[in-house]
Amino acid sequence: MASVQQEEPANCDGRARRVLLFPLPFQGHINPMLQLADVLHGRGLAVTILHTGFNALDPALHPEFTFVPVPDGIPADVAASGSIISIILAMNAAMEASGAVRDVLASVLADDGQPPAACLFIDANLLAVQKAAAALGLPTLVLRTGSAACFSCFLAYPMLHENGYLPPKEAELYTPVKQLPPLRVRDLFLSSSNNHEMVRKVLARATETVRNSSGLVINTFDALETAELERIRGELDVAVVLAAGPLHMLSARSTGSTLLSEDRSCIEWLDAQATGSVLYVSFGSLASMDAGELSEVAWGLANSGQPFLWVVRRDLVRGSQHGSDLPEGFDRAVEGRGKVIRWAPQQEVLAHPAVGGFWTHNGWNSTLESIAQGLPMICRPQFADQMMNTRYVEAAWGIGFELEGELERGKIEKAIRKLMEEKQGEVMREKAKELKEKVVSCLGSGGSSLLAVDKLIDHILSLHGPWPITENSQKLSRLWLHAIAPLAGRLAAALRQAKPRRRRA
Repeated sequence: MASVQQEEPANCDGRARRVLLFPLPFQGHINPMLQLADVLHGRGLAVTILHTGFNALDPALHPEFTFVPVPDGIPADVAASGSIISIILAMNAAMEASGAVRDVLASVLADDGQPPAACLFIDANLLAVQKAAAALGLPTLVLRTGSAACFSCFLAYPMLHENGYLPPKEAELYTPVKQLPPLRVRDLFLSSSNNHEMVRKVLARATETVRNSSGLVINTFDALETAELERIRGELDVAVVLAAGPLHMLSARSTGSTLLSEDRSCIEWLDAQATGSVLYVSFGSLASMDAGELSEVAWGLANSGQPFLWVVRRDLVRGSQHGSDLPEGFDRAVEGRGKVIRWAPQQEVLAHPAVGGFWTHNGWNSTLESIAQGLPMICRPQFADQMMNTRYVEAAWGIGFELEGELERGKIEKAIRKLMEEKQGEVMREKAKELKEKVVSCLGSGGSSLLAVDKLIDHILSLHGPWPITENSQKLSRLWLHAIAPLAGRLAAALRQAKPRRRRA
């Protein structure tokens, strides 16, 4: 695994500096933020992690970081609903109403026992946190845990509405979006389980968070999304837009969250399998299916004759009171050839020589981890950016294909054989290996991702943190928050519209 652990001086004048990081509390967002924290810590920066009570982190797993809890105010019924959009909106609303985030930030900044804070890294979905930081004079940078293509789509949402692509129409789902090739209408950021206007609101707020920040870091690499990164740099008026990924390859160690417990027995099982023979199957931490679909997947895997490692979370089946029970007779049918576990150390699994393919939901972390290991994919997206990632895997990079329509055992069996045994799968595997070589290049000496980290460190050290937090400064910050900031925001927006856009780093 590549690493940028170089222990360089944190500032040119010899003073230590600190960065704060605040992840969105979902596993797919927490992991890249902790990986970024590890990269920055390796460059000599002290790190403080702010985190919510919802999906709280375990500080004991990361003794090198300082952890500070933040009240999130998510109502219990909203948290229990599992609706990501609803949780994001409720969390931001509660944070803005209570002022708790600002109070915690003020306390953190006033801690004389810590080096001065240069900036706060946040998830784009945490607009309330960005506003609180701005009120205290603390610069923010955004870590986008999705692809550059995904954020480019966020920026294009007003255009997509103006041109009639959205809201989506059933008869036009396969219509190409000519402004965002290779996407079609069905590939845009959509979810059948959420109100479209709610999605539109969340994406608009995410875009506002980025525009109000000092810079944007995206967990991707230049050679993978060259055109998409250029589009973003031309659209945004922020100091830096940096492709500093894959972050999991830059981090010195696995810095995963503790939301699910890993079953490491699968590594010993993989050790006994033939090279490239195993299909790894995992639908991520949030995707789900009904009991009938679980049965079809089980028998499709069994009938394929292919060795497989399958992650079946306890909550994988929607509405089940008995967990995710596999069909009777399945264990006997796959004995010695298949292994089922509750959760896997995924990065280690994908890097194992026995694994030859990945059946995935195409969350961005999983997609990028598969690319980094040169593995072709069967794609089964459900929501959010997963359809978009699938489209790029299939149409832009040629390293996988989508399994569309209803899950049916015969169709699943054919898809597995196509990926693992047939010529089409071999072509995809060769293209995946070519992308892996580009990953290696971007992480090597003088590679684009290492240069991006260098630029990021320089930018962090150029930032001026907030004034000392005193009683008088708190009064001034409240004046700024309630009186001056709204006027300044409107003036900044007017200036952005009036001046020509500049291309940034």
